[in-house]
Amino acid sequence: MADNTKQFQWIVVLYGNLAALFADAQDVFVSGNQNWFPRQGEPEFVKAPDVYAVFGRPKGHRRSWKQWEENDVPLTVVFEVLSPKNTFVEMDDKQAFYEEHGVEEYYVYDPETNHLTIFVRQGEVLRRVRPLQGFVSPRLGIRFDLTGPEMVVYYPDGQPFLSFEQLKSLRDQAERRADLARQQADEANLRADQADQRANEARQRSIRLAELSRKARRQEANAEELAELERLEGEASSF
Repeated sequence: MADNTKQFQWIVVLYGNLAALFADAQDVFVSGNQNWFPRQGEPEFVKAPDVYAVFGRPKGHRRSWKQWEENDVPLTVVFEVLSPKNTFVEMDDKQAFYEEHGVEEYYVYDPETNHLTIFVRQGEVLRRVRPLQGFVSPRLGIRFDLTGPEMVVYYPDGQPFLSFEQLKSLRDQAERRADLARQQADEANLRADQADQRANEARQRSIRLAELSRKARRQEANAEELAELERLEGEASSF
């Protein structure tokens, strides 16, 4: 369990974005804060990573990760987000556990100091990655940037991991832009309709003017038609 808001925020950001990244991959399971039991009948051997991803297993709800019920597939990638309560001995024990039980990539992030430690499996051991600049996760395809005051994680397409608040802000902005675009389109359609109406009225006036002019030349127009002709000729001269 997270014991401060910053740690919890990063757990949520990592879980949510990884779940979104692999939403369409039916053989990648993403979860976190859940017990992993690698050995059947030995419940004392257990760890609960903050966030993890498993490749080669289907999605679905689970109370815990019991490896013997998952075709003996271990967790593939593990993230731990540090809190001030974590001790060196505790984290060293976790690394040894993940190394022993088959984790391929192990990430430890300290949000208080903006420090990330990465381990990648080489044979039977997890080797620390140095330097981190430009490192891309072999399994996840994501990239880590620690040049700023807080870590930024990037999707394979270069888009940054975002919090739910940031995603909502982007969605609200998109909706406002869409509303504005619809309003502008409605106004443009209205102007087009008005222009069509004016053009149609002009055509009707032109037709009527030609008709009255012919009748006037033939001396077939009555007084009312002559008055209408005069009015239409006056309107035509004003355009």
